Amino acid sequence: MNRPLSVRQEQILQYIRDFMDERRYPPTVRDIQGGCDISSTSVVDYNLHKLEDRGYLRREREVSRGIELVGEGLRGSRADVISVPIMGNIAAGELMHVPDAAGSADDAYDSIDLPPSMAGVGPDVFALRVKGTSMIDALVADGDLVLMQPASEANNGDMVAAWVDSQEETTLKRFYLEGDMVRLQPENETMAPIVVPAKDVSVRGRVVGVIRTM
Repeated sequence: MNRPLSVRQEQILQYIRDFMDERRYPPTVRDIQGGCDISSTSVVDYNLHKLEDRGYLRREREVSRGIELVGEGLRGSRADVISVPIMGNIAAGELMHVPDAAGSADDAYDSIDLPPSMAGVGPDVFALRVKGTSMIDALVADGDLVLMQPASEANNGDMVAAWVDSQEETTLKRFYLEGDMVRLQPENETMAPIVVPAKDVSVRGRVVGVIRTM
């Protein structure tokens, strides 16, 4: 039988639930320190570590708001889990065919359950599994999942799923419109960009989040 959480851990967990229910994004360690009247951030960090070990949350320590409630941690939260369809693979490297993201997913697709409080998660978001390393310097590695918002337009610098019409293939790159040409720029200094006529490129989706698998 699992040991019950300490009073402090219950307090922190409930604060995170309430904060995310109200604001739709997670608190920082300093938010928790102030909100729970805790003496230092090290005490917060210690208890977050215990909650992570017990399976109540996950943390990305290099990210300021890198707290995600999981499993039992979601109990008592108003946030429902959203099932995001994994609609195929996308190449972070060479061009690759992927399924058309239009329309709703069906039973043919795998899915991943995510809290709606996670940045970028919404009813029309879908996921693609990354193949290749061309975006590795943007912390998108082979095997990761990218969360995609359906989009037909992009701003310069956006990370997108770009369809190259002449080759009927798609790729994950930074998008730059330069006159009548589009530069699809990798985030890997060993790889060259793909430069094609703008009329030959269409944006299929914009990256709004990354789920790391390593």
